[in-house]
Amino acid sequence: GAEDAPFHLQLIIDTPTSPVTSGLPLFFVITVTAIKQGYEDWLRHKADNAMNQCPVHFIQHSKLVRKQSRKLRVGDIVMVKEDETFPCDLIFLSSNRADGTCHVTTASLDGESSHKTHYAVQDTKGFRTEEEIGGLQATIECEQPQPDLYKFVGRINIYSDLSDPVVRPLGSENLLLRGATLKNTEKIFVAIYTGMETKMALNYQSKSQKRSAVEKSMNVFLIVYLCILVSKALVNTVLKYVWQSEPFRDEPWYNQKTQSERQRNLFLRAFTDFLAFMVLFNYIIPVSMYVTVEMQKFLGSYFITWDEDMFDAETGEGPLVNTSDLNEELGQVEYVFTDKTGTLTENNMEFKECCIEGHVYVPHVICNGQVLPDSSGIDMIDSFSSVSGREREELFFRALCLCHTVQVKDDDDVDGPRKSPDSGKSCVYISSSPDEVALVEGVQRLGFTFLRLKDNYMELLNRESDVERFELLEILSFDSVRRRMSVIVKSATGDIYLFCKGADSSIFPRVIEGKVEQIRARVERNAVEGLRTLCVAYKKLNPEEYEGVGKLLQAAKVALQDREKKLAEAYEQIERDLVLLGATAVEDRLQEKAADTIEALQKAGIKVWVLTGDKMETAAATCYACRLFRRSTQLLELTTKRLEEQSLHDVLFELSKTVLRHSGSLTRDPFSGLSTDGQDYGLIIDGAALSLVLKPREEGSSGNYRELFLEICRNCSAVLCCRMAPLQKAQIVKLIKFSKEHPITLAIGDGANDVSMILEAHVGIGVIGKEGRQAARNSDYAIPKFKHLKKMLLVHGHFYYIRIAELVQYFFYKNVCFIFPQFLYQFFCGFSQQTLYDTAYLTLYNITFTSLPILLYSLMEQHVSADALKRDPVLYRDIAKNALLRWRVFIYWTFLGVFDALVFFFGAYFMFENTTVTSNGQVSTSVVLLIYARVPPPPAPGACPRGLCWGAVVSGVCSVGRRVRALGTAGEVHLCHSGRDCVDSSCSFLKCHK
Repeated sequence: GAEDAPFHLQLIIDTPTSPVTSGLPLFFVITVTAIKQGYEDWLRHKADNAMNQCPVHFIQHSKLVRKQSRKLRVGDIVMVKEDETFPCDLIFLSSNRADGTCHVTTASLDGESSHKTHYAVQDTKGFRTEEEIGGLQATIECEQPQPDLYKFVGRINIYSDLSDPVVRPLGSENLLLRGATLKNTEKIFVAIYTGMETKMALNYQSKSQKRSAVEKSMNVFLIVYLCILVSKALVNTVLKYVWQSEPFRDEPWYNQKTQSERQRNLFLRAFTDFLAFMVLFNYIIPVSMYVTVEMQKFLGSYFITWDEDMFDAETGEGPLVNTSDLNEELGQVEYVFTDKTGTLTENNMEFKECCIEGHVYVPHVICNGQVLPDSSGIDMIDSFSSVSGREREELFFRALCLCHTVQVKDDDDVDGPRKSPDSGKSCVYISSSPDEVALVEGVQRLGFTFLRLKDNYMELLNRESDVERFELLEILSFDSVRRRMSVIVKSATGDIYLFCKGADSSIFPRVIEGKVEQIRARVERNAVEGLRTLCVAYKKLNPEEYEGVGKLLQAAKVALQDREKKLAEAYEQIERDLVLLGATAVEDRLQEKAADTIEALQKAGIKVWVLTGDKMETAAATCYACRLFRRSTQLLELTTKRLEEQSLHDVLFELSKTVLRHSGSLTRDPFSGLSTDGQDYGLIIDGAALSLVLKPREEGSSGNYRELFLEICRNCSAVLCCRMAPLQKAQIVKLIKFSKEHPITLAIGDGANDVSMILEAHVGIGVIGKEGRQAARNSDYAIPKFKHLKKMLLVHGHFYYIRIAELVQYFFYKNVCFIFPQFLYQFFCGFSQQTLYDTAYLTLYNITFTSLPILLYSLMEQHVSADALKRDPVLYRDIAKNALLRWRVFIYWTFLGVFDALVFFFGAYFMFENTTVTSNGQVSTSVVLLIYARVPPPPAPGACPRGLCWGAVVSGVCSVGRRVRALGTAGEVHLCHSGRDCVDSSCSFLKCHK
């Protein structure tokens, strides 16, 4: 690398400095790195041995055998007991539970402490003994190993002597991952992925490296200094031969050049001299800066994790730093892209009402100040009087009781978050979706209680306290693209129903019957109030239709190639021609201090965009509640509804004229987009409209719409993107990230659907929420609540940027101060490549004399108190757009270093010009060495903390102490009175004897 190039040159050519001056610092850096990496390798080796020697129970030849886990092979059948950790990725064959289920915790994989349910293969779940397992004949086909923890595609072929093999699909619900822990049962598995092919091992691979703006500036400045180095060497080489062109100014004899060297080819001599000057001046390149910066980032990241203000007592969680490379980037954020549900809101759902064919039901109706009992807790607004109406009402409640993936478990059977459906019952509702728990709890208060799922039968308790049983035939799982889920069930009377629930935009187009307009009106009203809405529909299937559905689903489920695509196509065919039953409304409260945080970010000059999958009205209500939109905000819409009336071209140009006409007549804040008279704009765009904006145009001029859209966004103080798919969130971030201004972007979210935008943004922050930890695992930083983003950016981001920027500039400054006198000295020694400094000082200057003070300063500096930064967010604008590492500031620090070097050199030169000195100024340069090498460079402007930094003070004193000690050990200073006195192997003019 660049660090070892001078060292190699010193070994090859005759250079003015000892190889030790470059070799020792290089050796020091390599040694420290080797020790660190060696220790990490030893820890990995120790962990590998512990894992490889872990005992595992195998079933071989119908017998239970105990072996070490390193002997585990694909296809081996393994028995795992309660609280044991899975040694590899396994397919679930059977358990001692009658329903063939088990519970696992995956805290070591994704940080989620709640129990997850997995299901055994249908045809093997009844196997109990080693003999039964030993007689199993089956083959498993599966996809190639891939790191996604939540996806798996495979199938199992079970053979018997009497019939053709039975083919069963295998999915993520059948896969148990290495590192997860078994709870409350023991079970039998077959190994599917082992060793480095397990999903846990594949996730060891680090995410793509993100580089901060400061790091990019460092690299550019380093190139400038490399050019300065080459220029200085070139100038000195030319001047040397110009000076020696005079006959009486031949090269000094004491340089010990041989006659053959003197007669060498001129160009070869000049090239050798050029390299020698490169070595002499190479100390201007701050090679130790990168090591110091890495140490500063690594140590500085602990101040975030130790911040008690960012600890959430409710969840017991604190901030996490997954990468320390972006600490300073937190101080440069210009755009924040945030999810809504679970990020701005609590993700703590409460059932508010339901609407069945225009009739509204509200649980917990207040009557004369008293809450009515649950069974009577129904608001009889427009209640049904007809028999058919009552049947439709009960069908709606049954749909809510059946169309979900909620599980009911005993209190002692499940840890983690849970909801008790009835204080009189010892059971809890568990689901990965808080919405589903809220709906099941809400319908219970309306008279229908979901009891349990047992042996593939769902049981519920109706208003008459009768237990109804439905056979669960199929589950059409929810996904963020379809935005709906369905179940197919069979009643005790033999009727087969498909119940479907999902977003209104997903359900209404598939409905052929029902009171659509009444329900749509209620949905829109609830959305305006900020409630989350879902629509419920159904259709009845006859046996022939169900048989066709079953075959279609089975073919898609057992497919190994494009399974997800085939399932989506099958779902599309099945979930159509529905009858609309009604809609539900669930409230998701705004998080504590979310509004204050957004307001502070806007004052800091940061634009905030909300990206959500919710409908426009619900999301807009939340934006008003969190003060992203204000009552004075003029909302501009770019939605599907508007595009039905106007073309995209017309809408974009109309919006553009609106915002540009206003911005052209008034002065606008370049940071927030707010105009000086208080008028501001907010833009609302939905996913379908965004697709049209980003879609390439036929004539190949797709950039026109994008640029027009970006111009509109730049003039809006806030943007709401609703009905967004996960990939569309990432597209929005990428669009802004690569716009012509190249702003620094930050994405924050709490769910798996936010991972794509978190990875796309310059800085990704995950909220440790109720939707799991996928976002936190894939982020650069994780925080417990959205409110903690305020301190993360306005305080930690501000501090880290100031610290790292001054550290970088100071490194360049001090090296200019140190090496520019070396350049000046060549004019006084006939360009003979003599070094001004002793080898010891060249070696130790960067390693010990100047490294610790600036490192501690960059860790402790607080030029403004944290309270002041939180109280006055406008201070964040002072450091925006890399303010401390712009060219103007960089040039200032460089010229300051040159000026100080001139003062050091010529101040000492003229101060001591009357001392005993030879004509070539040898003694004066030695005195410069004694003064400069032992007196620290003066602090640069801005480098003096306004609050006392005791760490920097102590380190500075220690630095001076080290220099004084070095002076003391130097011993006698022998002055040179003639050229002969100075002839030694290094031609050093300062002789230090121990």
